[in-house]
Amino acid sequence: MKPHNMGVLKRAQTLDLAGKTSDAAVAYREFLEREPQEASVWADYAGQLLRLGHLQEAQQACDAALAIDPRQPSAAINLGCILVQQDRPKEAEDRFRAVLDLDPDRLDARLFLAECLLKRRDLVSAARVLEGGGHPGHKRGNHALLRDHQALLWARLSSAQLEQQLFTEAEATCKAALLLDPGQLLALSIRGALCMAQGRLQEAEGLFRELLADHPGESSIRLRLISCLTRMGDLRLADQEILAVLQEDPSDLVIHAAVMGTYYSHGRWSEFRTELDRFRKADPASDYPDWEQSLVDLLFGDMPQGWEKYEARLKLPGEWWPQRSFSQPAWQGDAFTGKTLLLWPEQGFGDFLMFIRYLPLVKALGGRVILQAPRTLFDLAATCRGADLIVPFGAPLPPFDLQASLLSLPWLLRTEVASIPAEVPYLDVPDQVPHRQGLLDALSLARGSMRIGLVWSGNPDNSRNMERSMPPEALAPLGSLRDVAWFSFQLGRKEVPTLPDLVPLAHLLGNFSDTAYAMSGMDLVITVDTAVAHLAGALGIPTLLLLSFQPDFRWLLEREDSPWYPSLRLYRQSAYGDWASVIQQVLTDLTSEA
Repeated sequence: MKPHNMGVLKRAQTLDLAGKTSDAAVAYREFLEREPQEASVWADYAGQLLRLGHLQEAQQACDAALAIDPRQPSAAINLGCILVQQDRPKEAEDRFRAVLDLDPDRLDARLFLAECLLKRRDLVSAARVLEGGGHPGHKRGNHALLRDHQALLWARLSSAQLEQQLFTEAEATCKAALLLDPGQLLALSIRGALCMAQGRLQEAEGLFRELLADHPGESSIRLRLISCLTRMGDLRLADQEILAVLQEDPSDLVIHAAVMGTYYSHGRWSEFRTELDRFRKADPASDYPDWEQSLVDLLFGDMPQGWEKYEARLKLPGEWWPQRSFSQPAWQGDAFTGKTLLLWPEQGFGDFLMFIRYLPLVKALGGRVILQAPRTLFDLAATCRGADLIVPFGAPLPPFDLQASLLSLPWLLRTEVASIPAEVPYLDVPDQVPHRQGLLDALSLARGSMRIGLVWSGNPDNSRNMERSMPPEALAPLGSLRDVAWFSFQLGRKEVPTLPDLVPLAHLLGNFSDTAYAMSGMDLVITVDTAVAHLAGALGIPTLLLLSFQPDFRWLLEREDSPWYPSLRLYRQSAYGDWASVIQQVLTDLTSEA
């Protein structure tokens, strides 16, 4: 490096440290025009471009740095961050891991890797990566900033563990966050949430009120306090807090959705509708109220209005997945003779399994039907009548003229309770079952016994998963049933119920074909509201579905049967969070039927 160029570099670094990103980028660029062989400066320049959102230029700067020095760590880290923003998480992880292989002390690489793992819900790996970081000892950069970010990631991990009801792990990671930063607000809030999730409501209330005394404007904490007070049955105080949080920002969608969720979960329908009307006035252009209204309409069995308003979800980015855009027109439910119709999936696996039943009705309207199916459900979908071609999600689509979401079919075909296509089974076990022999061996252990399959927890990504899932110990009373062979279909949970000789099947359930095969060997399935319930119903297998106090819209209210699945019997909580009475009723019924 020529000495007279040092001044330009020092100016760039000073601007960088001062947070003047645009000016720093200009200065770095000026230096690199004079000294183009400085790999570390190319990496720093890439960092500025990354902060400015200039991803293509940032990637070019990283490439320039790595062309000079293939082991340049900051360039590799910045490139990993670019890949994250391009939704290429696996490639990003590989970049961060490569840096850590060369230098395990690079805390910034470690934290970025942990963030990637958290985004794809690999909590075990994220915890392992964070544990490897110890306390900040990074060779370069702002140690305090790294410590803050490290504490935040520990808190986010704790939050994710809490959602999966991993209370012991969540408490440990929450403590790790607070060791790094005793004022970490998310971690402090999680302490209260942990108490609430474990039934220590008065303790949780005290913690939330302490936090609000220091942070009165933190709506997320007040929302947790509202949930706590509602569960305690103190509706007067809960309503006072709801009024306070709504006054902070009357048109805040996050606050509105949280308040509506509280009303929904506790069956406060008058308050639900009042808040719905208030939000319509606060944000008249929003389609969100129609979508919320649809869920209650459907829950109460008003399907004509419910399905019509349910279409509002397609106008709400982020409320349905995956986001889709087609140049072909949307199908309107009419005859399409001589044309090709694409039916595409959205939301969860359970939704796909539930609404694939409409394929024969769609095919009866003429034309050619292409079904796009999630890869893990591809073989299972092929057992349903009505599709001329099934294409795995992510594969190129053949030409088509019209398109519709599977979840729009009830509206397009004007479904009412009395006209639900409920003939089962409409799915069958596929010919190709990857773990057929292993499952056959496991099932053979139950000769002479009644085989019962169990699932007690749903998808942790579901916003209501904590409500609809139960702690495994709640199933313990079922252990008194005689001559029963228990099989666990539960995925992703370490804790198991204390039931005699419970056989875990998770390691043999590679896809839904495996699950369908194993389920076909059950005499009964007992499950909370998950995709397993929909699969059992679609296969026509006798199933006891255990529902939270206010269930998902498709299970309606007060009924013990399901118009969607004749083989299902519904068991509902009589009070919020009361799984004990549900299991007791199941035990009573199974004992009397034995």
